[in-house]
Amino acid sequence: MDLTDSTAVVTGAGSGIGRATANRLASAGATVVVTDIDAEGGRETVDGIDDAGDAAAFRRLDVTDRGAFGEVLDAVIDDHGSLDILVNNAGVGQPPTWLQETSIADRDHLFSVNIEGVWNGCHAGVPHMLEQGSGAIVNVSSLAGQIGAPGLATYSMTKGAVLNFTRAVATEIGPVGVRANAVCPGFVDSDMVDEYFESFDDPEATRTNTIEQYPLRRLARYEDVANAIAFLASDEAAFVTGHGLTVDGGFSAQ
Repeated sequence: MDLTDSTAVVTGAGSGIGRATANRLASAGATVVVTDIDAEGGRETVDGIDDAGDAAAFRRLDVTDRGAFGEVLDAVIDDHGSLDILVNNAGVGQPPTWLQETSIADRDHLFSVNIEGVWNGCHAGVPHMLEQGSGAIVNVSSLAGQIGAPGLATYSMTKGAVLNFTRAVATEIGPVGVRANAVCPGFVDSDMVDEYFESFDDPEATRTNTIEQYPLRRLARYEDVANAIAFLASDEAAFVTGHGLTVDGGFSAQ
């Protein structure tokens, strides 16, 4: 995979999947613009890429701020001349909560980050890519957006919206050579999933039982998802668009 001379923007890249994705794209030769609302985490990601001898820059971004998203992407074009890859990764989860117990405030927070954040990114990025006649968008959905999950109805709704939105966008932008895909990870060994397990009476037992439901008998690593994102963003996936790539260790195959 060779991403030399390409410019990539990754949201939520101050930690987790976003950081792993930024590292993977940079190692393939892309200049990566790391964005995150967490400036300290974002700069740590850039420092790690710099230490590896690859190219990166940081811009603070709250993805729920549509105007700010547009300004960041405009600046990327001014600084680097193109926007070749856009990874809309920033997202938030929820503790297990039955629908009737979900507060409006929690619903609105999930909607604003997981849905509006992705919409804002595509709304700001698509015009640049259409003008170029090239580009690849990868949105981070979830297995919960494909099959739903009890106690995660609102989260599942947001991630399902991301997946179907991605499909629709792909049909609009495909005729000029721009692609849009999504990744749909199962449980990732992450702080967000740890918080999910901690909400149960016996977190360790819940974690063990969950892992036993995966044919590969482990949770995903950040790098597993990052590799899938990098593939979809690269020319190796040149004829793949409108697709939701499931990265779930075989969970949904059962």
